[in-house]
Amino acid sequence: MVALPIIIMFPLLILSILKESWYPYFFKLARIWARFILISMGFKSKIIREQQTIKDESYMFVANHTSMMDIMLMLVVTKNPFVFVGKAELAKIPLLGFFYKRTSILVDRSSPESRRAVFLNAQKRLKQGLSICIFPEGLVPEQEIILSEFKDGAFRLAINHQIPIVPITFADNKKRFSYTFFSGGPGKMRAKIHKFIDTKNLKTEDTRAINEQSKKVIYNQLLEFASK
Repeated sequence: MVALPIIIMFPLLILSILKESWYPYFFKLARIWARFILISMGFKSKIIREQQTIKDESYMFVANHTSMMDIMLMLVVTKNPFVFVGKAELAKIPLLGFFYKRTSILVDRSSPESRRAVFLNAQKRLKQGLSICIFPEGLVPEQEIILSEFKDGAFRLAINHQIPIVPITFADNKKRFSYTFFSGGPGKMRAKIHKFIDTKNLKTEDTRAINEQSKKVIYNQLLEFASK
């Protein structure tokens, strides 16, 4: 299912990554790819929006990380073209990795140099009018953990570039398609886009505060979703 739409759209995908300025066209194709996967696997997305993004504005999208489906659902939820900041290992996936490493900002978490390079690459993308998406937990937490600690990188970037932070809660991805074999199944995938967190006039020393604010918003929403 991952490969089929890539093969069908391959010529268009190749053309869309020839120039960095053509990335928005690649993003539109990626959203078609993501929607195809969710629908074909029997997942019906339900999106709740407390605030709407503005076209051509840049944002820092952050969400809880529980499933491989997080990438697909994020692409469906968000219309503003964004670039993922993700682990370098995903570039090794056949076919998908070919496009992933050419369109995303890769980070090797074991390398301080790689982590520093993320800031430079993100700055370049933001100047091009794009947004950034980071799963601030870094890795998918253990099955019993509701939400892991957030790393500061996404929030420091948002403050440095004075762009709004958009917290997003994914309620059902772990239930629908977890990392545990023989679990999950078709059904509803709820996502909630919360009110944006403004970073105007904030400084680096405010990073921890908005980190905790974002985590609290997502954590409380996960508890609310679980009670329904």
